[in-house]
Order: sequence, then structure tokens, then C-alpha cells
Amino acid sequence: MRLENVAFRYRRRDPWVLRDVTLALSPGSVTEVTGHNGAGKSTLLRVIAGLRRPRAGAVKERPARVGYAPERFPVDQPFSVRGYLGHMAAIRRVPEDTVTAWSKRLRFDHLLDVRLSELSKGSAQKIGLAQALMGDPKLLVLDEPFAGLDAVTRDELPALISELAAGGTTVVVSDHQRCIESLPGIDRLRVADALVTHLAGETAAWTLLEVEVPGDEADTVETKLRADGYRVRRPER
Repeated sequence: MRLENVAFRYRRRDPWVLRDVTLALSPGSVTEVTGHNGAGKSTLLRVIAGLRRPRAGAVKERPARVGYAPERFPVDQPFSVRGYLGHMAAIRRVPEDTVTAWSKRLRFDHLLDVRLSELSKGSAQKIGLAQALMGDPKLLVLDEPFAGLDAVTRDELPALISELAAGGTTVVVSDHQRCIESLPGIDRLRVADALVTHLAGETAAWTLLEVEVPGDEADTVETKLRADGYRVRRPER
């Protein structure tokens, strides 16, 4: 699929959140969207998924089957986990046993009869992932999917993403947790100041900048810089 000169703002007189975005997403590719909080990452993901229409430009050749998992799954719904996912399975026209299969794969089968409003953040995140995955999407858009997940599921999710990509699914994901940075062949898009920079081909010029920080703040600063799309190299300890 392609985005051609896409621009987006929420209201007519609002500042542009995205501007002149042109990019191509190939089948089987995994693309990480980076950028600081408020830069427009989530907006770009919603535009890619088709949940927001561009104010200018066009999105072309979006696959018919799209899965989208938001950063925060909306739990204020009057359903049990089983009832909600069963409803989504019916909408997506997939077999009911798909719910059971994904609940086991993502390790929440013991929660099927729990009401959505009673779920922890991590458990709710799994439900958001399951509803995005159950329709066999050819485009999968994940907004901070690792946030709040238990360690086992968090460690297994990159392999699942690679598995889907190997089957031809286009995956676009934002990840402050840095769980997919080591996936081979991953593309990267940096969102900053309403612009999107494609970093995969090393087309942007990089400058080495040495920064000294207090030792007890090093991990925090490194995490923030990586989340903002910068490369960080630390000396051997």
C-alpha cells in the first residue's frame, strides 16, 4: 500500500499533525514508527489503518483485511471477554473457535468469562491484540502493543510479528518498549514536527553527538532517546 502526499489535521484551522507524507509499505514488511510523545505517531497509525481519512493526499492499495490494536483498549464496554471477542469474530466472519485459539496463544483463556471492565491493563492489551489478529489481517497496525504485557507474552510477540510478516502480512508498529528493535530487516519511520522521515535506507544524514549524563539517569535518558527515534551507543561497562 502507498501513502501519497498525505496530510492530516483534526480541524480546519488546527495545525497540521502530518504533512506531505509519502511512503510505500510492502507485503511482508515490518515497519517501526518512532518519534517523541505528541509527534503524531498514533495519528499516522490510524491513517494507515483507515480509521482517519487524510485531509489531503491519498492512501492507495490498502489491503481489505486490516487489524488495528490501539494503545489503550477501551474496556468500558458491557461485555465479557468471550462475549466481546465472539461478537468481533461474527463481524469478521471467522469461526468461533478462533477466539479459543487466540486466547490460548496469548495466554488469557482463563479470563474469557471476566468482564472487560475488570481487566488489568496488560490483560486488556491482550484482548486488543486478539481482536486485531483474529481476522487474518493482511495489514496489521499495532500502537504500543508491548505496554503492560506480562514478560512471557512480551517476549513471544516479536516472533509472532515475524511469523505474520513471513506469511505476507504488512506490519506497522510503534514500540517505546524497544522489544522489536532487534528484528532483522525492520524499516523505521520517524515522526517529528508533522513530517515523516524514512530511516530504513540510511538516507538521512546522522551526526555523532556525545552526551554525558549522571550514571543513575543513563537508562532513563537512553530509553527516551530511543523512543524519539535516535540511535544510542553506550561504551562497554
